Amino acid sequence: MARGTTPTRAPGRPRSSVDAEVFAATLSTVHELGYTRATVDRIAAAAGVAKTTIYRRWPSKGALITACLVDAFGPLPLKEGDSRAEIMATAIRYAAAKIGEPGIAAAFAGVFTDAIGDPGLREILSTQLQDPYRTVLQDALDEPEHRVLFFIDVVIGTLLHRMGMTGEPMVPTDVDALVEMILRELG
Repeated sequence: MARGTTPTRAPGRPRSSVDAEVFAATLSTVHELGYTRATVDRIAAAAGVAKTTIYRRWPSKGALITACLVDAFGPLPLKEGDSRAEIMATAIRYAAAKIGEPGIAAAFAGVFTDAIGDPGLREILSTQLQDPYRTVLQDALDEPEHRVLFFIDVVIGTLLHRMGMTGEPMVPTDVDALVEMILRELG
């Protein structure tokens, strides 16, 4: 760049802004239409972007949904110095609250269903969504991988089952019971 010139921004909106708009449109579209009817075309229209904008960032609807879930969940809100029981209780309550947000459970359940027959999508889900949380919990709880995967399976499976069967998130007293059940197993 020549001295005295002002740097120019690349054309178009900043990536983070587009990602945020697409993620919001994804959850909104999934919430309104359901996972199957929330096509990339409909998500792009709701976000006000071209379908090609989405496919440049995410190779498939499943990859988009996974990225959207990773963004929606963010990092686990664990505190340094918490006991194993406090860590597990925090993680369960956090998952319950997030799964109760509009569009999250339907997105989760839909992408899981798609992953059953799609090894590539299973790999994306595993490495981008499950592994970061599993690793954090393994370290925080000092538990082996298979035990942490068991806890994740029980908690997420139970929360998604409730949403799928009733259309409503688990009520707080049932979340408390789930926490107590897992804490007994955690020992």
